[in-house]
Amino acid sequence: MNSNLLLLAIPGMAFATFLLPLLLQRFGRVAATVAAAAVIGTCLALVLRLAPAVFAGETQVARVHWLPTYGLDLGLRMDGLGLLFSLLICGIGLLVVLYAFYYLPGSDRMGRFYSILLLFMAAMLGVVLSENLLLLLVFWEITSLSSFLLVAYSHDKYESRIGARMALAVTGGGGLALLAGILLLGHIAGSYELSVILAAGDQIRAHALYIPTLILILLGAFTKSAQFPFHFWLPNAMSAPTPVSAYLHSATMVKAGVFLLARLHPALGGTDAWFWLVSGTGAVTLVYSAATALFRHDIKGLLAYSTISHLGLITLLFGLDTPLSIVAGVFHIINHAIFKASLFMAAGVIDHECGTRDMRRVNGMFKRMPITAALAIIAAGSMAGVPLLNGFLSKEMFFAETVGHPQFEAVSWLLPLVATIAGMLAVAYSLRFVHDVFFNGEPIDLPRQPHEPPRWMRAPIELLVLLCLLVGVFPGWTVAPLLDVAAAAALQAPLPEFELALWHGFNRPLMMSLLALAGGVFIYAMRGPLFAWQEQLPPLRPRTAFERGYRLLAGAARRLVALLDNGSLQRYNALLFSFILVLGSWAFFSGPAATVRLPSQPAGEAAYLALFALLVGSMGGTLLYRKRLLAVILVGIVGLIVALIFVRLSAPDLALTQLAVETGTIILMLLVLYFLPVREAPRSSASRLTRDLLLAMFAGGGMALITLQMLAAPFATISGFYLREAVPGGGGTNVVNVILVDFRGFDTLGEITVLALVALASHALLDRLILTAPRLDSDGRPWSSEAHPLFLAMMMRPLLPLSLTISVYIFLRGHNVPGGGFVAGLITSVALVVQYLANGNVFAQRRMPRNSAGLLSLGLLLASGVGMASWLFERPFLTTAHGHVSLPLIGEFELASAMIFDLGVYVVVVTVVVTVLSGLGRLSARAHNQEAGN
Repeated sequence: MNSNLLLLAIPGMAFATFLLPLLLQRFGRVAATVAAAAVIGTCLALVLRLAPAVFAGETQVARVHWLPTYGLDLGLRMDGLGLLFSLLICGIGLLVVLYAFYYLPGSDRMGRFYSILLLFMAAMLGVVLSENLLLLLVFWEITSLSSFLLVAYSHDKYESRIGARMALAVTGGGGLALLAGILLLGHIAGSYELSVILAAGDQIRAHALYIPTLILILLGAFTKSAQFPFHFWLPNAMSAPTPVSAYLHSATMVKAGVFLLARLHPALGGTDAWFWLVSGTGAVTLVYSAATALFRHDIKGLLAYSTISHLGLITLLFGLDTPLSIVAGVFHIINHAIFKASLFMAAGVIDHECGTRDMRRVNGMFKRMPITAALAIIAAGSMAGVPLLNGFLSKEMFFAETVGHPQFEAVSWLLPLVATIAGMLAVAYSLRFVHDVFFNGEPIDLPRQPHEPPRWMRAPIELLVLLCLLVGVFPGWTVAPLLDVAAAAALQAPLPEFELALWHGFNRPLMMSLLALAGGVFIYAMRGPLFAWQEQLPPLRPRTAFERGYRLLAGAARRLVALLDNGSLQRYNALLFSFILVLGSWAFFSGPAATVRLPSQPAGEAAYLALFALLVGSMGGTLLYRKRLLAVILVGIVGLIVALIFVRLSAPDLALTQLAVETGTIILMLLVLYFLPVREAPRSSASRLTRDLLLAMFAGGGMALITLQMLAAPFATISGFYLREAVPGGGGTNVVNVILVDFRGFDTLGEITVLALVALASHALLDRLILTAPRLDSDGRPWSSEAHPLFLAMMMRPLLPLSLTISVYIFLRGHNVPGGGFVAGLITSVALVVQYLANGNVFAQRRMPRNSAGLLSLGLLLASGVGMASWLFERPFLTTAHGHVSLPLIGEFELASAMIFDLGVYVVVVTVVVTVLSGLGRLSARAHNQEAGN
């Protein structure tokens, strides 16, 4: 298979199949687990298939054109850094699936969990493989949303809900900052493609917008990777199931921030601002979180703060901004993923078997769970940086980079001191985890009798611990090739000379390591006085502070809504038009002086007659709005005159559309009149009438001025382009239809998407009305009446097939003469509405389809599917094709792929009306059944 297709298939298949476990859970937990493992295993196989080319020094780039004019293409990039993170995401994800099967309770059918997990994995793969930064941002936000669902998986628990809300608020806010930063970065570099941005480092750093761009992007990275002061969300996300915590802390989510630092380092690094912002934030996070971890009593809480500390270490390494510090940062990403996944899985085993994670109660587990204890002790040793384990090697590289850094020549002792203190604290909290959980006497009042977990639940921990040992003892044979290609991709430059070895002689880094080990043991030995001192400090409750802030914000929002939203449509319109007037006046008078010239040619009698009819209709409808039927007739006159104006201006497509819209609108308004109260609305006060009159005069006069100015100003039209390209480019002589389904098909796709949302909203509102509406309205009338005009019902029997035939004819001819899917859909809708008026809920219940969501999905799928099909021919999204086909007996005729798009428009338009009629029919049927029951 082509390497480009392989690369596109990695996240594509993950997104396409993430619902598979949910669909298969009806066959049991095993089926859901096998489905999830098969999806992740396939993605891992595809990554491994591309790995040899990456190890050979190639950068695989696959690109599908989406919106090239706006700089948004579906571009994916597989280099050493993308390969590293893809292996971590898929490899650890596969182990998490196996572990979760045994960890989650038997009553959980697993399908929902695995589907959310696969969506999360797919989004992370998209982040690390994106070539386009706008695409990366889309995947970035999907990780925030899917992690919210994972953290809140046990949504019946208060801690899960608040932890998920906190994570979404912090990472979502950082995502907004990242959006602004990426837009500025693309503006500076002139492209959103990583290949261009990474090569434009000098241009970016010299730009006046470099500092705000850097700050905004760092805010996105720091919030995602829980850097101080945005760290508080991560410990509160420990309410998630332990498989989620193991995945989130090791290979996904929090690693996205440090991935972004590694990815954009060649473009943004190399300045004092980068050094002080990144290294300063990393150093504070490293020490503060390590100190906090020591005092956590919950095992997962200790591991969560240790994760934050190690993320601070990685951030500090990227901030030091030397070639070797970048290599060390990438190396520690690998090591941290391995030992932290194993530690969280071990913590989950302890929680699963003991029923608690409180280290003040969980003691002496080495006697009861010796194999699990041995595995956890080795992983904790790696976290502490004990020799012969993988964590020791990257810690040594970190210590070496803190010695003699050029930015600290005047205080050369400061950075090594900070690093050594952090190393001591890491040893201390690792030692507390080992001693308090596995030794330290006997357990205290455990809910369950602990014992070793099932064999295959422990298998992922064993594999990860084995990797800790192999990387620690044989780094050159195990991790060196992967580290080389990943670090080279992060540097975008040749690798510096370095050696992965256990022994580099007696040097300052080794002395710092020995001092850290000894100091960590001493700190833990002094835990009694330290814990007493810590208990005297004022408590920090970030969750409480977040909840208070959240409630204050929500309360302020409710008060503001109550002030503005009083249920009065008049007030809403007054506020809207007041805002438009203020904004429009500012725009009008702040621009160049306008010269408004009235047309020199006098209008004909027909124009004056049309203007008079428009004035009569609009003013009459406004003044006589209490006489509803008359007002509807006058509004219909306005629509008819507009349609005639379109005919006069040689716009038959617009005239046909206007007639169909107007007919459908009038019939629907007549239908709605039945559900309105019989009594008249109260008369408005004089002050309100004055306000409304002034707003109407100013808004209408302003629109008239703007229209005159636009018509009088010189302009260049693009109509010539459409007229020239309609036939050769779109394959149709009806230029209006070609514009809608081809040249501006993306606009039309957006419009029918909005229509689909309107249909779903109408369905929800009518469903609620069906459940809550009383049998009689406020005027004592039933919601439904079974009395329908016999003459209308008889007349509509032949008219319905005739109307449908006309709509099909209008649809088929629309690409070359006036017509098309939208107009055909309107004609069909009018016929269905009249049928409903003639036959009532009998027609709605027996003839209207109930699955409106399925029909809407079908319409959107037809419209977007034909657009995505163009990717198979390496064309941008929604590129259409056309040609002539010759068939026996029929002859030659033209086919255009835009007809499928037009069919999607037709289906959506008809379904909107069908949804409303179906809801009204069910409402009428409910009222009728209630009346019959009484």
